[in-house]
Amino acid sequence: MTPYDVNSGDTAWILTSAALVLLMTPGLALFYGGMVRRKAVLNMMMMSFAALAIVSVLWVLYGYSMAFGDDLGGGLLGNPVQHLGLTDLLADDGAALPTLAFAGFQAVFAVITVALISGAIADRAKFSTWLIFVAIWATVVYFPIAHWVFDFDAEGHVGGWIANRLAALDFAGGTAVHINAGAAALALALVLGQRHDWRSAEMRPHNMPLVMLGAGLLWFGWFGFNAGSALTAGHTAAFAWVNTLAAGGAATLGWLITERIRDHRFSSLGAASGIVAGLVAITPAANSVDPIGAILLGLISGVVCCLAIGLKFRFGYDDSLDVVGVHLIGGIVGTLLIGLFASPASPAGVAGLLYGGGFDQLWRQAVGAGVVLVVSFAVTYGIGWALQRTIGFRATPEHEQAGIDTVWHREEAYDLAN
Repeated sequence: MTPYDVNSGDTAWILTSAALVLLMTPGLALFYGGMVRRKAVLNMMMMSFAALAIVSVLWVLYGYSMAFGDDLGGGLLGNPVQHLGLTDLLADDGAALPTLAFAGFQAVFAVITVALISGAIADRAKFSTWLIFVAIWATVVYFPIAHWVFDFDAEGHVGGWIANRLAALDFAGGTAVHINAGAAALALALVLGQRHDWRSAEMRPHNMPLVMLGAGLLWFGWFGFNAGSALTAGHTAAFAWVNTLAAGGAATLGWLITERIRDHRFSSLGAASGIVAGLVAITPAANSVDPIGAILLGLISGVVCCLAIGLKFRFGYDDSLDVVGVHLIGGIVGTLLIGLFASPASPAGVAGLLYGGGFDQLWRQAVGAGVVLVVSFAVTYGIGWALQRTIGFRATPEHEQAGIDTVWHREEAYDLAN
């Protein structure tokens, strides 16, 4: 074994992509932080950084093993002790792409999935309970579902059931990341209930430049998220990169056009939200639709997600920062539209309904999306309910009104006295 057996180009690409995806979590902190009121911005950002800290440690200890260890049966869970502490990956394994590099790349997917949930419970969650929730949810929800979706069979290795037995397409996490996080966000929003002044007070973002900066960093990092999922610096990565660009732009236009027709304005918040909606939708489809399909997928997701964020007012769930409307709905749109727009000319080589493939891929996509949604929602609701009934998850009305930055962190985002 010599150093020249390693594909240095692919390895460099994966490590660079991992760094781009890692940047998405601080980007999300800025995006979410700007969207809340001034008295909760630090808490909102700390929830993302806490997810980064906790999930990074758990991934090394046993998370990678649960997600990518040998299947224990039925494609449901990897062996949690097989790669305990990643100690068996420290030696050069002779692979063109070192397994340790792949483990690092997948770690940052786990981090941002957990961080996404926090936007649904902004302004009203106990930070101490959030820390416990992150550890539990990553362990019992994300790690197993990542095994279902991302762990493919290989010689001598059995992977997850969605990736291999169901054969649903999810290139970079439409189900495992976005539907998973969106369903969990809905569950927690229901457990914690509405903010005390949700219906009566204005809930405007306190700092739109932070929101726009966060959206820009998310889009930047998303090229690592999607193109990096090719695992090689080649044609598939380039294909995913172009589709990511096209879908994000088209969704922004779709959101703004919808907003203009409905509200007679073009808002910066709408532009930022449209970017994210398109990126969410193209995530599962980045290697299976052609660039025209990516534009159509982006336009549809921008319109649908713009309309979907209003559902919380109709049904009475306080999804503070529209995690459900953007990530759950956007993930569903992107996952299902693969069944329509998948092109046989794409690297995935699968034909959707509009390309003569019939309903075969569509039903697979629907089952994968539906199962992840139901499991994530049900298990998360149980975790949230148990935490609320035991140690308390919801901040007190007095703490919420005073501002949880000062209550939990003894800090203010903007110290105007100095």
